[in-house]
Amino acid sequence: MADQVPPGDAPFDLDKLKQLVEMMESHGLTDVHLRRGDEQWRLRRGPREVLHAVPQQYAPAPIQMAAPVAPASAAPAVPAGSAASSAEAGLIDIKSPTVGTFYAAPSPGEPAFVSVGSVVTGETIVCLIEAMKVFNQIPAEVNGTIAAILVKSGDAVEFGQPLFRVRP
Repeated sequence: MADQVPPGDAPFDLDKLKQLVEMMESHGLTDVHLRRGDEQWRLRRGPREVLHAVPQQYAPAPIQMAAPVAPASAAPAVPAGSAASSAEAGLIDIKSPTVGTFYAAPSPGEPAFVSVGSVVTGETIVCLIEAMKVFNQIPAEVNGTIAAILVKSGDAVEFGQPLFRVRP
Protein backbone atom coordinates (compact mmCIF):
# COMPACT_ATOMS: atom_id res chain seq x y z
CA MET A 1 0.00 0.00 0.00
CA ALA A 2 1.37 3.46 -0.97
CA ASP A 3 2.28 5.91 1.78
CA GLN A 4 -0.28 8.68 2.14
CA VAL A 5 1.15 12.17 2.73
CA PRO A 6 -1.09 14.39 4.86
CA PRO A 7 -2.25 17.44 2.81
CA GLY A 8 -0.39 19.91 5.06
CA ASP A 9 2.91 18.07 4.50
CA ALA A 10 2.62 17.65 0.72
CA PRO A 11 5.28 19.43 -1.37
CA PHE A 12 4.28 22.44 -3.41
CA ASP A 13 3.28 21.77 -7.01
CA LEU A 14 6.01 23.84 -8.70
CA ASP A 15 4.37 23.56 -12.14
CA LYS A 16 1.18 25.14 -10.78
CA LEU A 17 3.24 27.82 -9.03
CA LYS A 18 5.09 28.60 -12.28
CA GLN A 19 1.79 28.84 -14.21
CA LEU A 20 0.38 31.19 -11.57
CA VAL A 21 3.44 33.48 -11.71
CA GLU A 22 3.27 33.55 -15.54
CA MET A 23 -0.44 34.45 -15.40
CA MET A 24 0.32 37.24 -12.90
CA GLU A 25 2.98 38.67 -15.22
CA SER A 26 0.83 38.44 -18.35
CA HIS A 27 -2.14 40.15 -16.66
CA GLY A 28 -0.13 42.71 -14.69
CA LEU A 29 -1.20 41.37 -11.29
CA THR A 30 0.92 42.10 -8.22
CA ASP A 31 -1.01 40.19 -5.55
CA VAL A 32 -2.90 36.87 -5.70
CA HIS A 33 -4.48 35.04 -2.78
CA LEU A 34 -6.01 31.59 -3.35
CA ARG A 35 -7.68 29.36 -0.78
CA ARG A 36 -9.19 25.90 -1.11
CA GLY A 37 -9.98 24.04 2.10
CA ASP A 38 -6.89 24.11 4.29
CA GLU A 39 -4.62 24.95 1.35
CA GLN A 40 -3.80 28.62 0.91
CA TRP A 41 -1.44 30.39 -1.54
CA ARG A 42 -0.51 34.06 -1.49
CA LEU A 43 1.84 35.51 -4.13
CA ARG A 44 3.11 39.06 -4.38
CA ARG A 45 5.47 40.43 -7.00
CA GLY A 46 7.09 43.84 -7.33
CA PRO A 47 7.42 46.50 -4.67
CA ARG A 48 4.60 47.07 -2.24
CA GLU A 49 3.02 50.46 -2.49
CA VAL A 50 2.99 52.20 0.85
CA LEU A 51 0.80 55.21 1.28
CA HIS A 52 1.47 57.49 4.20
CA ALA A 53 -1.36 59.64 5.42
CA VAL A 54 0.02 62.97 6.52
CA PRO A 55 -2.32 65.12 8.56
CA GLN A 56 -2.80 68.54 7.05
CA GLN A 57 -1.60 71.41 9.12
CA TYR A 58 -3.06 74.79 8.62
CA ALA A 59 -0.92 77.84 9.15
CA PRO A 60 -1.54 81.42 8.22
CA ALA A 61 -0.14 82.35 4.84
CA PRO A 62 3.14 84.27 5.12
CA ILE A 63 3.10 87.92 4.20
CA GLN A 64 4.86 88.41 0.90
CA MET A 65 6.91 91.50 0.29
CA ALA A 66 7.39 92.84 -3.19
CA ALA A 67 10.78 91.83 -4.53
CA PRO A 68 13.05 94.59 -5.80
CA VAL A 69 13.13 94.77 -9.56
CA ALA A 70 16.49 93.84 -11.06
CA PRO A 71 17.87 95.79 -14.00
CA ALA A 72 16.90 94.25 -17.36
CA SER A 73 20.52 93.46 -18.23
CA ALA A 74 21.17 91.37 -15.09
CA ALA A 75 20.47 87.64 -15.44
CA PRO A 76 18.88 85.98 -12.43
CA ALA A 77 21.35 84.05 -10.29
CA VAL A 78 20.43 80.36 -10.39
CA PRO A 79 22.73 77.69 -8.97
CA ALA A 80 24.09 75.28 -11.56
CA GLY A 81 22.21 71.98 -11.60
CA SER A 82 18.97 73.43 -10.24
CA ALA A 83 15.60 72.71 -11.80
CA ALA A 84 15.25 76.36 -12.82
CA SER A 85 18.53 76.31 -14.76
CA SER A 86 17.37 73.13 -16.55
CA ALA A 87 14.13 74.79 -17.58
CA GLU A 88 15.93 77.93 -18.73
CA ALA A 89 18.37 75.89 -20.77
CA GLY A 90 15.46 73.99 -22.32
CA LEU A 91 16.52 70.66 -20.79
CA ILE A 92 14.05 68.00 -19.62
CA ASP A 93 14.72 65.84 -16.57
CA ILE A 94 14.19 62.07 -16.64
CA LYS A 95 13.12 61.34 -13.07
CA SER A 96 13.12 58.15 -11.05
CA PRO A 97 9.66 56.55 -10.96
CA THR A 98 10.52 54.66 -7.76
CA VAL A 99 12.86 54.37 -4.80
CA GLY A 100 15.72 51.95 -5.36
CA THR A 101 19.27 51.45 -6.59
CA PHE A 102 20.32 53.01 -9.91
CA TYR A 103 22.24 50.90 -12.44
CA ALA A 104 23.60 52.48 -15.63
CA ALA A 105 24.31 49.13 -17.37
CA PRO A 106 22.41 45.84 -17.74
CA SER A 107 25.10 44.02 -15.74
CA PRO A 108 28.60 44.69 -14.38
CA GLY A 109 31.26 44.92 -17.07
CA GLU A 110 28.78 45.77 -19.83
CA PRO A 111 28.52 49.22 -21.44
CA ALA A 112 26.02 51.72 -20.03
CA PHE A 113 22.58 51.95 -21.62
CA VAL A 114 23.27 55.63 -22.49
CA SER A 115 26.01 58.19 -22.10
CA VAL A 116 26.23 61.94 -22.56
CA GLY A 117 25.53 62.58 -26.24
CA SER A 118 23.37 59.47 -26.74
CA VAL A 119 20.24 60.08 -28.81
CA VAL A 120 17.14 58.64 -27.13
CA THR A 121 13.51 58.13 -28.04
CA GLY A 122 10.59 57.67 -25.69
CA GLU A 123 11.10 53.89 -25.71
CA THR A 124 14.89 53.90 -25.18
CA ILE A 125 15.87 52.15 -21.93
CA VAL A 126 18.20 54.53 -20.10
CA CYS A 127 18.86 52.59 -16.87
CA LEU A 128 17.67 49.98 -14.39
CA ILE A 129 16.35 50.67 -10.91
CA GLU A 130 16.37 47.77 -8.49
CA ALA A 131 13.62 47.84 -5.91
CA MET A 132 13.07 44.83 -3.62
CA LYS A 133 15.13 42.51 -5.83
CA VAL A 134 13.09 43.49 -8.93
CA PHE A 135 15.00 45.20 -11.74
CA ASN A 136 12.82 47.82 -13.44
CA GLN A 137 13.80 49.06 -16.90
CA ILE A 138 13.39 52.84 -17.08
CA PRO A 139 12.49 54.29 -20.50
CA ALA A 140 13.45 57.84 -21.48
CA GLU A 141 9.81 58.80 -22.24
CA VAL A 142 11.21 61.77 -24.17
CA ASN A 143 13.00 62.24 -27.51
CA GLY A 144 16.32 64.02 -27.51
CA THR A 145 20.00 63.82 -26.59
CA ILE A 146 21.37 62.99 -23.14
CA ALA A 147 22.96 66.22 -21.88
CA ALA A 148 23.86 65.09 -18.33
CA ILE A 149 23.86 61.99 -16.15
CA LEU A 150 23.13 63.07 -12.59
CA VAL A 151 23.73 59.82 -10.64
CA LYS A 152 26.37 57.08 -10.57
CA SER A 153 25.76 53.36 -10.94
CA GLY A 154 25.04 51.86 -7.52
CA ASP A 155 23.63 55.10 -6.05
CA ALA A 156 20.41 54.97 -4.06
CA VAL A 157 17.70 57.10 -5.70
CA GLU A 158 14.42 58.53 -4.43
CA PHE A 159 11.04 58.81 -6.11
CA GLY A 160 11.04 61.84 -8.43
CA GLN A 161 14.82 62.35 -8.24
CA PRO A 162 16.27 63.59 -11.55
CA LEU A 163 18.51 60.93 -13.12
CA PHE A 164 19.29 62.44 -16.55
CA ARG A 165 18.92 65.76 -18.34
CA VAL A 166 17.84 65.59 -21.99
CA ARG A 167 18.07 68.24 -24.67
CA PRO A 168 14.88 67.81 -26.78
